[in-house]
Amino acid sequence: MDLSLFAILGQVAAYPSLAVIIILSLVVTVISGATDAPNAIATAVSTRCLTPTQALILAAVFNFIGLVGMTYISTAVAHTMFNMVDFSGDTHQALMALMAAMIGAIVWGIFCWWRGIPASKSHSLIAGITGGAIAMNGWGGVVLGEWMKVIYGMVFSLVAGFVLGWVLVRFVEWAFRSIPIRSANPVFVATQDILAAFLSFLHGAQDGQKFMSIAILGIALSFGMESAEQAGFPFWLMITCSLAISLGTFLGGKRIIKSVAMDMVKLEKYQGVAASTSTVITLFISSITGMPVSTSHCSTSAIMGVGASKSIKRVNWSIAKDMVLAWVLTFPCCGLIGFILAKVFMLF
Repeated sequence: MDLSLFAILGQVAAYPSLAVIIILSLVVTVISGATDAPNAIATAVSTRCLTPTQALILAAVFNFIGLVGMTYISTAVAHTMFNMVDFSGDTHQALMALMAAMIGAIVWGIFCWWRGIPASKSHSLIAGITGGAIAMNGWGGVVLGEWMKVIYGMVFSLVAGFVLGWVLVRFVEWAFRSIPIRSANPVFVATQDILAAFLSFLHGAQDGQKFMSIAILGIALSFGMESAEQAGFPFWLMITCSLAISLGTFLGGKRIIKSVAMDMVKLEKYQGVAASTSTVITLFISSITGMPVSTSHCSTSAIMGVGASKSIKRVNWSIAKDMVLAWVLTFPCCGLIGFILAKVFMLF
């Protein structure tokens, strides 16, 4: 299969719906960069290790590097996205169903933004394409073994983030028990800056691969392939998606970056190091094992664990309740929207 830009333009001419799928993939990549990427480095800002402007520039650069770099290291997350759904069948209908699923995910994301529901863009995407696949092939459109990695990822991001945050902050306090911990702030500032770069890299790796995988799935379907498993990752698409997520990060601005760490619990610099380290470990393991997770949820869980190490009362548990509520609502509601839209679109 020829994945060169000129070959794909030829496919777009034959299947205009492919152009819509690729454009929508880029749009949601920009949105992810604008809304999720700043949250990944909010801890460094809230502990005053980086200014908002410095953090946004760093995030934009390393989101770009992360998507391209991790694609050469591991494409496990992208392959999970390919393999969890089955759009096999008539090429035109498959593309229409996939396009409808993407639109459904965006519609749900806009609704959640309007109602203040903290829904993950990643989970909305997964629910949307699942609904589209069911509309196309019934329950056979869901490959349960691969789809379960979504569930594993949700549980892992919550539990590992929280536990690692709690353990790591206790370890830092023990390691610096013989000296005033604030006297080591210069070390924590430098460490936090490095961790912010790693977090941005891994956000690009996780979210970038998720959204890029949908464009590749659409391309594979346009060539009559039943799955994108054997498809490659064209360099032009990697660069385009990397630019999209970096642009979104920079456009997200200082208004978005303030959310997670500042709203949940006030962190000292050493606590920020523990929270960021926990998030880095959680995201890296998830990326290597192919579990699609929400970067914001990983970061939120880690901050909760750090706050709980001092006192359970220091944690704003309503944040966790809102996260669970978002999960409960997103999968059936967004999946149903994707299903209905796909059924309608396949009539044309």
